[in-house]
Amino acid sequence: MEHILSILIFFPALAAAIGFLVDKNSIRMYGITVTAIEFILSIVLWSAFDTNNPGFQFTEVMPLIASYGVNYAVGIDGISLFLVLMTTFMTMISIIGLTEKRDLKNLIITVLFLEMTMIAVFLCLDAIVFYLFWELSLVPMLYIVGAWGGNLRIYAAIKFFLYTFIGSLIMLVGMLYLGYVYYATTGTWSFAITDWNMLLLPFDMQLILFGAFFAGFAIKVPMFPFHTWLPYAHGQAPTIGSVILAAVLLKMGTYGFIRFSLPLFPDASSYLAVAMAILALIAIVYTAMVAYAQEDMKQVIAYSSVSHMGVIILGIFALNVEGIGGSIFLMISHGIVSGALFMLVGVIYDRRHTKQISEFGGLASVMPKYAVIFGVMLMGSVGLPLTIGFVGEFLSLLGFFKVQPVLTVVAGLTIILGAVYMLVLYKKTFFGPVTNEKNKTLEDAKGRELVALVPLVALVVILGVYPKPILDPVDKSVSQLVKVMELKAQTPTAKAKILSANTIGEVTK
Repeated sequence: MEHILSILIFFPALAAAIGFLVDKNSIRMYGITVTAIEFILSIVLWSAFDTNNPGFQFTEVMPLIASYGVNYAVGIDGISLFLVLMTTFMTMISIIGLTEKRDLKNLIITVLFLEMTMIAVFLCLDAIVFYLFWELSLVPMLYIVGAWGGNLRIYAAIKFFLYTFIGSLIMLVGMLYLGYVYYATTGTWSFAITDWNMLLLPFDMQLILFGAFFAGFAIKVPMFPFHTWLPYAHGQAPTIGSVILAAVLLKMGTYGFIRFSLPLFPDASSYLAVAMAILALIAIVYTAMVAYAQEDMKQVIAYSSVSHMGVIILGIFALNVEGIGGSIFLMISHGIVSGALFMLVGVIYDRRHTKQISEFGGLASVMPKYAVIFGVMLMGSVGLPLTIGFVGEFLSLLGFFKVQPVLTVVAGLTIILGAVYMLVLYKKTFFGPVTNEKNKTLEDAKGRELVALVPLVALVVILGVYPKPILDPVDKSVSQLVKVMELKAQTPTAKAKILSANTIGEVTK
């Protein structure tokens, strides 16, 4: 277990390099095998993880540029543990359910390289190395959208790359400046997150640096008004690209807020919490209205992702244990549900080569298994109690209600809009008579499709009924995070808000 984190990071990349030697007829099984091994390794990591330890575990440190304090430093806590598990699981599931047939070998190799970068982002404890893997993740996704996407794939790929790359450059400037601040304060260079957490920064500096990190994280989420790249990327990406983008890549932005912005800039985070909440509320309402107007099934789910990410932002900037813990659980649940929904759209697109809602109707009588699976995922998406979506949404809103009850009521009412457009989508697609002759002979979900989708259905129900295995480790690490924020907060308003939030979290437990 000494190097388990490094193995998790670099095994997919090594397997991808070897994949060039694999026969194209065997590449699918090779990809499934590699991702299954990676998932098993993450399960082994979970089994060895000490759930009573809220700090970083299995840490590894190796100097890279010693004179400037840049190290290869990795570690895992309760916040990142289940994001790693979700990444390995959803990557495996996406390759099992892969419907793309064109140039399959290069696609699977690209996905394996992408898996390396995503896992590394959740494990890196050095800001510069974190940034390197953060940026590297753009390259395989750019290739996936640009090479295997739809008619507007080049435009979508370039827009995705430019948005995220420019935001990341601004974030890099903030990281370099923070490294210099640490040097000016202590006399030594360091880009380790754990070292930076010891800094007490002036309020004005916190605001500036919060803005720099905000540029990178908010575009990746994406938050309103930086969300316009996402519908194009989803709309043009192949199914596997949409699954990974929704399930994992978007979560890198919200993870960044939790890992960097909250502990490094507690006063700025408290000061800007209402502004962040308002942006999140606008995203929830606006994208719900846009989703309702869509005629493309995939675009409905794409806009719903922006709306759900708004709820996650609300939980994060509740600045308390319930809200942050709920947002992490919602990140996991959204990854599973949205990934499954995009996969389900891929199943029907593979049969009909269209995603237009008007082309369907009455599918429940033709594809009953498919209809049931879609229905379960829809219920998880709208947050029906006893499904995985309810737990995260409830805790996120509960945490935010403790500090902003009025805004929380508005958020709760606007989330109803999500149920409206998803139920309308389901009604138009699955109920009523079969009006299109082409749909009467459609084949129901089968084989690899069921192998990929049934485990996701099981998780939606099981974790909705019994979320404790995830919530307990997450809660301990989040409690420590909130205590760090409380100790570092300097302005009276922030100190009172975070202290109150921490006390509420302890009482609730």
